[in-house]
Amino acid sequence: MNQSSPGRLLIASFLALIALGTLLLKLPWATPPEQPISWLDALFTATSASCVTGLVVRDTGAGFTGFGQVVILGLIQAGGLGIMSFSLLILSLLRGRPTFAQRAVYEQTLSGRSQADVRPLLRLVFLFTFGAEAVGAVLLAVRFVPELGAGRGAWAAVFHAVSAFCNAGFALWPDSLVRYRADAWVNLVIIALIVLGGLGFFVVWELVRERGRWRRLSVHSKLALTVSAALVAVGTGVFWLLESTNALFGLSRGEQLLVSLFQGVTPRTAGFNTVDFATLTPATLFFVTMLMFIGGSPGSTAGGIKTTTFGVLLVATMTRFRGHRHANAFGRTLTRETIGNTAAIALGGMLIVVVGVFALLLSELPVRAVEQDSAVFVSLYFETVSALGTVGLSTGVTPFLEPSSRLIVTILMFLGRLGPLTVASSLAAASTLRDWRYPAEDVVVG
Repeated sequence: MNQSSPGRLLIASFLALIALGTLLLKLPWATPPEQPISWLDALFTATSASCVTGLVVRDTGAGFTGFGQVVILGLIQAGGLGIMSFSLLILSLLRGRPTFAQRAVYEQTLSGRSQADVRPLLRLVFLFTFGAEAVGAVLLAVRFVPELGAGRGAWAAVFHAVSAFCNAGFALWPDSLVRYRADAWVNLVIIALIVLGGLGFFVVWELVRERGRWRRLSVHSKLALTVSAALVAVGTGVFWLLESTNALFGLSRGEQLLVSLFQGVTPRTAGFNTVDFATLTPATLFFVTMLMFIGGSPGSTAGGIKTTTFGVLLVATMTRFRGHRHANAFGRTLTRETIGNTAAIALGGMLIVVVGVFALLLSELPVRAVEQDSAVFVSLYFETVSALGTVGLSTGVTPFLEPSSRLIVTILMFLGRLGPLTVASSLAAASTLRDWRYPAEDVVVG
């Protein structure tokens, strides 16, 4: 593998992880004897776990044995951290400082920021990840152990803590966490893990280093924190407004707030749900797709185009509307390269969504009744954005997709975990750099 192309090394690493996961899940002791898994479903599940998505074609709790669940959890952990983190940890222990190319992969996987020495940040990543998951598992065990018993309760606590922190959304129950929708303890623990896992390791590192002093944080961290908080608040409020007379009808005001808060957080690529998404209104589903498309922060376990991308887009758009020449945020001027990368990521994500929906429609509509076309479109659009954003929420169509559609969704999950910019840059790495300039000329737009 060419060390000058960290993007291709990252892609190859994820492909290897998915291949290993597929082989392990295809083993006879990974599934019950009466429920053997096909190669396609094993590939789908391995990709969903490695890309921390959470879309499933079979019930994780009943469709896999204890061994199969351990494999899935291992894939979630490796995919959530970025398997290059494990590789770089070993390299740093054996060889000291990583090479420039290895460090570039690490930055692209975790922080996207330049670091003279990645080892302090790498140590924080592992300490923070395993520490948060351990605390989360203990807190969940308080509720699960008395209900399920010591063994099953402890395993459920560990599984859901890791799945929540890694923003994977895999659950051991077929209804996800609907049975706990009124349980504030379980909801708040899961929400805290999702938020911590979706903030981004660089943001956490800066908060620790600067002891939470806002003025000393970088614009990156300020944007990530501001947009994340705003999206949670807006997501909670809008969900309550849209569903107060539908999915939330009949619940107490406290339960409505708790369910709305959970659904305001989980579309940020976590994938858990405490309501049946098949019962939500089309307006709510469309709003949720916007949250899923944005996702979490760079360098986190979350997917989507990222909070900072959305923040920069807002800043750049408002700059143009106001007639200003420079995009400024938090007392700093954003570079043209940042704005250009932002536009490329957002446009690339939208193009993948368009192509993905079109491909799923071609695959699914021939076997669907014509009178159901509109409902099918909404479900497939939702499924596409969920897969690309590595969210895992679904209206319930995933287990019933055609084999070709499952393969399409598998590809979408893989692209969503890597990001369109990583894929494009890795493909362009093989070509000769051509960066010449022609005489400039304006084009009328808008």
